[in-house]
Amino acid sequence: MPSGGAPGTAPQSGATPAQPPAGGPGQPPQREGRRGGISPGVAGAIGLGAGVLGGIMATQGAQRFDDIRRERREQREGDLTIIREPGRTIIRDDDGRAIIRRDEDQRFRDLGWQGRSERRGDETRTIFERPDGTRIVTVTDEQGRLIRRTRIDRDNREVIIIDNTLRDRPGRFADDVVVLPPPPLPIPRERYIVDAERADEDLIYETITAPPIAAIPRRYTLDEVRYSPDLRARMRSVDIDTINFDTGSWQVGQDQARRLSVIADSVKRALQRSPNEVFLVEGHTDAIGTDVDNLSLSDRRAQSVAEILTRDFQIPPENLTTQGYGEQYLKVNTQEASRENRRVTLRRITPLLSGQNQ
Repeated sequence: MPSGGAPGTAPQSGATPAQPPAGGPGQPPQREGRRGGISPGVAGAIGLGAGVLGGIMATQGAQRFDDIRRERREQREGDLTIIREPGRTIIRDDDGRAIIRRDEDQRFRDLGWQGRSERRGDETRTIFERPDGTRIVTVTDEQGRLIRRTRIDRDNREVIIIDNTLRDRPGRFADDVVVLPPPPLPIPRERYIVDAERADEDLIYETITAPPIAAIPRRYTLDEVRYSPDLRARMRSVDIDTINFDTGSWQVGQDQARRLSVIADSVKRALQRSPNEVFLVEGHTDAIGTDVDNLSLSDRRAQSVAEILTRDFQIPPENLTTQGYGEQYLKVNTQEASRENRRVTLRRITPLLSGQNQ
């Protein structure tokens, strides 16, 4: 069964942020070369096959991973393998490197929001309206890739929350993996990646509102942020180790959900200061199981936590985005089952999306 890792293992001062460990003995034979990020071929095909969505999602539908496996369908598209399962699409190249995509609106629907969709040319606009008249608008392209997410208030003033358009260069963006020089680490590692279990609200708040630890050369798209560990490593993060998942599970029990209160309070403070912040919830597994299982499971773990932050603690869903990384970024470097590796991580990514260094 599957379980998780985390991007942004702390860099040593003046050194490259720790990279995913190379494969070694003791790995299950069904695993294929998965570590090391995604190739340009995979990244360029991020828009492929995202249409089979809905169904078994993070906290609703199937309660067992076997139910998801049974629904998977696999096909070849050029030099890529496209694996569709309820609510997710996994894209893998011939080297075994893979990424996972999800329906960007399903989290809103799982929370009980009723949306309406309208087609405008090659784009689809999905609009969710709050009781106070505020509207959250998600724009996707014809392949289901997120283009933009905005908030429109009752006075019809529109604010962009996430802009995933390719305005920095013309044409289709073919490679979402950004390679940057390794940032120096100007602070102790334990303040760069903060363990939530050992931190109070002030430290968590400081961590998720801190400026980048190294310069941000330009504005990046959400996809570049999601798929580029060198880029994410410029922002401090919080390992939410107050929640650890059972093997093969993405469910969060009610007793564990309450442990998110300190995280939620810190995020609320950040949003009071700046209501358009964007936080990435990253899902991870341990090294047990196949790459495909672990990607799917980690993505569902991230979504589970994001849903709880909204449902139980009233964090606006438009300020959160999620991504699963499977076993790529192990917190504890072991090929064995590890509860510490089955976790989620939170980091603020607004400076990366805006290109601002403060």
